[in-house]
Amino acid sequence: MSPQPNPDERPEPTHKIPHFPGIPSLTASLRETPETPDRETTFKNLITHHYDQLPLPAKGQTLTRWQALSAVAACDLSLTKLFEGHTDALAILAELAGPPSNDTTAWAVWAAEPPTARVTATAIGGKDKHPQLILDGTKAWCSGARIVDAALITAWLDGAPILAAVSMNQPGVSIDSAQWHAVGMQATNSADVHFEGVSATQVGGPHRYVERPGFWHGGAGIAACWYGAAAAIGGWVRDAVQRRAEPHRLAHLGAIDVALASAAAALREAAATIDAHPHADSQRVALRVRLIVEAAATEVMTHAGRALGAAPLCRDARFARAMADLPVFLRQSHAENDLAALGQVIVGTDKREDTPWML
Repeated sequence: MSPQPNPDERPEPTHKIPHFPGIPSLTASLRETPETPDRETTFKNLITHHYDQLPLPAKGQTLTRWQALSAVAACDLSLTKLFEGHTDALAILAELAGPPSNDTTAWAVWAAEPPTARVTATAIGGKDKHPQLILDGTKAWCSGARIVDAALITAWLDGAPILAAVSMNQPGVSIDSAQWHAVGMQATNSADVHFEGVSATQVGGPHRYVERPGFWHGGAGIAACWYGAAAAIGGWVRDAVQRRAEPHRLAHLGAIDVALASAAAALREAAATIDAHPHADSQRVALRVRLIVEAAATEVMTHAGRALGAAPLCRDARFARAMADLPVFLRQSHAENDLAALGQVIVGTDKREDTPWML
């Protein structure tokens, strides 16, 4: 991919962003959530109290942004799926100078493009700053479809991919969740959304959704969500070992510490790199940190299960939910395909300019 390298081509937000209250305040608010949270209510409360107004990526505070995503993930991953999608939408609207959004609007980003579900767009009106569209077709894998007020979706206009902002509260929008049989991440209630003659607004030009620098910034941010859940699982193990320490439990806790420390270091380095090079192509940075965190999270779950046995999986609602949700959320990674993509990026790097493993 070839993100636009010129800083002048990256527009600033078109509306004033309320102040983010900060990580300590967010963490304190999340502690008040019940053992089995009402995700819709909690999600809307996070928006109402401006916890969604995170620092924009690549603006000098990317790590703070990721710390917020991690904190929500440590609380509940289905909630995180809603929160991350919403905050990603706000970042995209800012980066692509999208239409102004009400501060209480709950957003989603639906960009999956399976071969069996595609949305086509028809342009109506003139070629102004925010062209108007009519959408027809089906969008699959739409998390929070019954909860959000609006969504940014990928669609096809004259054979080219575009991004469209669409309100969910209008005629012609129908939601079908009959195919959602998930156990992990069940509460996201991801659905197929059908559009028939639905009004929308184009955001950015053709191909801009994937060609903008923020595409990989957002992709790297997903790893912060995985990390937050894995760290929470590690916390359960630590607490259990403190109550009853024995050699095998201690060894599992040590392995968890190594995995999480490595993943945290990778996230901090990735955030610093993105902030230092905001307009660079961050594909390698994003793929690398996602794969590191995925491996660490998988290792944490393995050691947690072996250290604690079946009891917390059956008797602790939050632990059991995290252990069921995280494997599903991790599959936002494309596994060996992402490893191959990372390898291709490394092979294509000019050896005279880059030594990727030098200490």
